[in-house]
Amino acid sequence: MTELIPVTIITGFLGSGKTTLLKRILQADHGYRIAVIENEFAAESIDNALLVQDRDEQIVEMNNGCICCSVRGDLIRILGELHAKREAGTLAFDHVIIETTGLAAPGPVAQTFFAEPSVSEFYMLDAILTVIDARHAQQQLTAHKEAQEQVGFADRILLSKTDLVNKEELVALRRRLVAINCRASIQKVSFGNVPLRDILNIRGFNLNAIVELEPDFLGELGHRHGDGVQSFVYHQPQAMDLMQVENFLDAVVQVFGTQLMRYKGILNIAGTPCRAVFQGVHMLMGSELGAAWRDDEVRASKMIFIGRNLPQDMLIRGLDKCVAGVSPGIMEAA
Repeated sequence: MTELIPVTIITGFLGSGKTTLLKRILQADHGYRIAVIENEFAAESIDNALLVQDRDEQIVEMNNGCICCSVRGDLIRILGELHAKREAGTLAFDHVIIETTGLAAPGPVAQTFFAEPSVSEFYMLDAILTVIDARHAQQQLTAHKEAQEQVGFADRILLSKTDLVNKEELVALRRRLVAINCRASIQKVSFGNVPLRDILNIRGFNLNAIVELEPDFLGELGHRHGDGVQSFVYHQPQAMDLMQVENFLDAVVQVFGTQLMRYKGILNIAGTPCRAVFQGVHMLMGSELGAAWRDDEVRASKMIFIGRNLPQDMLIRGLDKCVAGVSPGIMEAA
């Protein structure tokens, strides 16, 4: 089986420091051969001239449109062309970085790696990195739903320009970011300077890989809310019925799929020695068997939901009815 090419998406609102971070990555001595796909909303871009191209980077620009809407077909085409050149030996790369425009919502970009067979056959979404301008983030999060969604989809949140705010402002911003997305790690980044081990090849979008590396990944998260985009974690100590869970989540996705941005979970399934892993993006959901439960491990189900105006009470009641031996009933309206 051909090893999938990891893809990192860099997102963040206008002026947050995405290009500075990308430039730092391309300048670093990491040994990766990187293909870069840039997206600018304007018809012309100067970012290409700002990036260092003194090695083997392949930089492709996508102008005059947002990568999450009108030019998504171009993204699929470019990824196909890059792979064809790689197979033909005319271009060597082992990682792809996509820098979105500051006006983009990352969801449709992420969906491309699951919904388009010609992409998912060769590429793996490694992580979504969201760069946050600490000086202007509060205003941007209040005024723009795209800024909220960029936080909601993040696997890593990188805070830039923290020297321009005081301690109290930074604490308040962190609290708001955690309320929107309680699973993404948050760290400071100064002029794009961040340890590359924290942002490249981290398998941040693969929950099974995360849990195997960090068994307590979902362990200490509580119920939190914030802005239009919110996140909460569901805990269930009793074994669950897999068919009931799948049927319930299928129904939820059909009704609330456009509101669900990211949802992931580890399930303790009755009569199954292995944990079940599920994750989804909007209307797309998948599951697989993960590692076996250890003898010294407390078996429990933990699920995280990130989205806009989520029907939290309904989700909790519905999942409670998926406990093995409990009558499932009918999904209630939000």
